[in-house]
Formats: sequence, structure tokens, C-alpha cells
Amino acid sequence: MEPRLSRSGYLYRCQAKAGTTTFFAYATVYVVRCHQRVTLAAHAIPRGETLVATLTILLSRLTPLRVKVKRLYLDRGFYSVPVIRWLQALNVPFILPAIIRGKQGGTRALCQGRQSHYTTYTLKSAEYGTVDCRMAVVCGYHKGKRGRHGIRYLLFVVHRVKVAVHQLPHHYRDRFGIETSYRVKNQCRIRTTTKRPVVRLLFVAVAFLLVNLWIWLLWTQLSVRRRGGRRVYQERFPLKTMLEFLCHAVERRFPLIQAIFLPATG
Repeated sequence: MEPRLSRSGYLYRCQAKAGTTTFFAYATVYVVRCHQRVTLAAHAIPRGETLVATLTILLSRLTPLRVKVKRLYLDRGFYSVPVIRWLQALNVPFILPAIIRGKQGGTRALCQGRQSHYTTYTLKSAEYGTVDCRMAVVCGYHKGKRGRHGIRYLLFVVHRVKVAVHQLPHHYRDRFGIETSYRVKNQCRIRTTTKRPVVRLLFVAVAFLLVNLWIWLLWTQLSVRRRGGRRVYQERFPLKTMLEFLCHAVERRFPLIQAIFLPATG
């Protein structure tokens, strides 16, 4: 039997969403190769696990698959001294958006001028000390988006990545596909109320596998090569259609019960 502590150790509490205030947290490795985007690993995050431990577990899942990380795009939540120091020690190329903090000091002090540039910044933490990193300051304009005007600043921590500073936001957009994969995954995720972390992780993994299968079918069966890039006919075979095909196949293998017969009494 699964220990009670192992169940509660995976529950997080935060603002109410969809009628609940408790959630399970997951981290995934999402790979982009030759314009193909697939999820290769998922990890359920227990409470108290450090960000470095989460990254270590996820990257170790890539070793048996012989996947070489050419460039690591991290979520803003990994912006911290331990993560940057650890990745620098491993010498892993990465791009990590920095959080703008402070009123005049901190990273806010870098948000000056109209020219994008690279600089050196020392990130400080009362608990973990300091780490020196290469910071990219990207200048742009809001252009009225969300009612904002004037200069917009984006900060990125960059390590062993040779990209023009003004091109960093364009390259980092490759990571946005992971949010899309989570939304798509929800279309085929099994709904459950169980609090067992193993079962919930299994259901999440099956959902990602179904999405990967759909991507593979699109790429191998519903696409053609052409000049300028492969043409994928995703509109001809949406994920919902594949799920309906699978449901029909399961129903043929395991027919639905359409009648109930009571035992004879005499």
C-alpha cells in the first residue's frame, strides 16, 4: 500500500482554479529537432525538491535516449543562483530569462538605454551566495500591446550560446511550444480524483505519449516535402480525430455492454 506521506508530499496549494486549491506539479523535457516537437520525459515534483534536483533528474532521462543537448531553454522559474551555478559547472549551453527586480538596483538597473547589448551581472542570494553570469539586455518597443507604450526590456542569462543579442527573443520562442504541448495534452488526459501520485503521473505520461503519436503520424503520413520546409496537413487530421479513431478501435475490441440480464428465479 502506498504510504500516506508519499501521497501528501506531492500536493501543492495555491489559488483556486477549476474548483480546487490543491495541485500536482510536473516538469517535462521537450525536444525540438528538425521542426519536430516531442515530449521525452515527465517528472512528478515532490514538495521540497530543489530546482537543481529537478533538472538533474530530467537531464538524466535523456542519457539512455542518446539525446545531446545543443541548447537548453529554461522556464523563468529556474532563474536562481544554484541553477545558474550548476549549469555553468556542467558547461551546458542555455538561455534563461531573468526576472526584473528592484526599483533602482538589482536587474532593474540594467534596463537603461536604447541599444541591446551583452553585459556581466552578479546574481546574489542571501542563502546561496553569488554567481557571475553573462546577461543579455534586449531593447524593444511595446507598440501599444496591452495598452503599453515606450521601451520594453527583456533580460536573458546566456551561457555558451552564440546568438546576436537582438535575436535572443526569436530563438527563445522555440520554448513556447512546451506550453502548447500542455494544453494539447489536456485533450487526451484521463480525468481522475485519485490522490495517488503514481496513478496521476501514469495518466499524464499516457497523454503525452498520445500527443507524441499524433505528431509522428502528422510528420510521417500527412506531410509532404517542399521547398522552404515540409508541409504538414494538420487541419486534415486534428488530435480529436485521432482520439475518436482510437475510441472506435477499443470499442471494436471490447464491445460496449448494451443490455443487462437478470438471473432467472424460480
